[in-house]
Amino acid sequence: MKSPHPARTAASLRCVGHRSAREGAPPPIPPGESCDYPPLSATARALISGSSTLIPELDPTDPHWTVDDPARGAYLRDLGIHSLMIVPIRARGTTLGAATVGRRQPRVPFQHDDLVLAEELVGHAAVCIDNARRYTHEHAAALTLQRSLLPQDLPEQNAVDAACRYLPADTAAGVGGDWFDVIPLSGARVALVVGDVVGHGIHAAATMGRLRAAVQTLADIDLAPDEVLAHLDDMVSRIAEETDDESGVTGATCLYAVYDPVGRHYTLARAGHPAPALVSPHGAARLVDLPSGPPLGLGGLPFESIRMDVPEGSILALYTDGLIQSRSLDADQGLRQLLDVLAVPQTPLEDLCDAAVASLSANRPGDDAALLLARTHALGEDHVASWDIAKDPAAVAPARARAARQLAVWGLEELAFTTELVVSELVTNAIRYASGPIRLRLIRDRTLICEVSDGSSTSPHLRHARTTDEGGRGLFLIARFAQRWGARYAGDGKTIWSELSLRPAGLEQDVLKAFGDLSDLEDSGPLSRLGSRG
Repeated sequence: MKSPHPARTAASLRCVGHRSAREGAPPPIPPGESCDYPPLSATARALISGSSTLIPELDPTDPHWTVDDPARGAYLRDLGIHSLMIVPIRARGTTLGAATVGRRQPRVPFQHDDLVLAEELVGHAAVCIDNARRYTHEHAAALTLQRSLLPQDLPEQNAVDAACRYLPADTAAGVGGDWFDVIPLSGARVALVVGDVVGHGIHAAATMGRLRAAVQTLADIDLAPDEVLAHLDDMVSRIAEETDDESGVTGATCLYAVYDPVGRHYTLARAGHPAPALVSPHGAARLVDLPSGPPLGLGGLPFESIRMDVPEGSILALYTDGLIQSRSLDADQGLRQLLDVLAVPQTPLEDLCDAAVASLSANRPGDDAALLLARTHALGEDHVASWDIAKDPAAVAPARARAARQLAVWGLEELAFTTELVVSELVTNAIRYASGPIRLRLIRDRTLICEVSDGSSTSPHLRHARTTDEGGRGLFLIARFAQRWGARYAGDGKTIWSELSLRPAGLEQDVLKAFGDLSDLEDSGPLSRLGSRG
């Protein structure tokens, strides 16, 4: 705090503590308030020089105390202080403040040995104060980093309703590495993720950010949950090799779940993480019997996924151990309390989150805590249409016609041109290059999803065809006019998918501009060469 008389102030400090052997003696400056020291005061000189000051016999009439510092001079006279020591509080080359010690009784003045003892005590206190200051700064930096790396808002999707809570640790150990995520996937599916980095501090927060980014990348290429964890395991092992032992980051746990609203099932895998809780629409709450793989970073053992059918309206609860376990609460008690809170399935998810946090975090958690709740929805038959496609070029035109008729049923006739083009390209590629069985599926969600599945694991590649090439423009067309497109793989083949906006704007004209004119498109693409047969 700046002094109102800056010209007469050599140092401005804040009083942080006062103690007197005289009972009831009030401090000259109340703790917490600012105090200014004039240039000629002993405290100001000690702060400027960095050296301790010993005044064996204090003269109450000394102008240093009566003129330049009248408030403290009067205070010393009132208490009868006759000897004084002023020791700068210094740590790691930085002056943090000053400690003033005055003697009233006995009448013997302070000696040099007293000053040496005072300097040792103040030096030890200075290191403690500086450590606390550094810890506070690092804790604030780690908390800021972690909050910036956690999702600010959950993404919009129709598969689940989701709500979340994150509680930072309130201990000397510092901020941990808990995180959660909701990631929209292809086919109207969604991935739910929760994880916990072992260790605390800014290194744990940074590692959490790297893992979260890796999970999003792995989810984007549609890997199965056990494959995602296997890649994360390799990544954590590499991080451990790159990181020094002082960081305290030695591994992580993770739970990865994928929900399919069409099939109404979850696929889950975990790496050393607490099992999720499942609440049925009728309120029966239980832990999911999910095999627990080793924590990330240990390596050696495979991870195992399970598939679990769930009715619409079920709630899946993903959490970290900081929520159910603390100094005053063991894990079994915490789990029972969590299941009791969640066993009211019709309660809004935000209220359930608040109730769980209030029940399990009555005392500040000794570790970070994260909670993610997801209530499932289902896409019924009125949102999904699928057909088996014969491995015959003549099947392309009927496939386009079926897609157009389904769009008419859904009231999406304006998407017919682009959808027929995408269906034609995907079905043609499957007939040409893949093995059977071939299946076409349309899903009406936030976007129109077009999927073609086949029995081959061959990966398609986007390329720019030359003007003299007969083909090679199919995936370019899809990439140009779809919001997203990609491929996902399963044990029995692959699925190529694309998502089209439900609000197209002049897509036909865009196609003609991109490829010259309609005659060029019909002469070069499979839309006419294969699709017009039969």
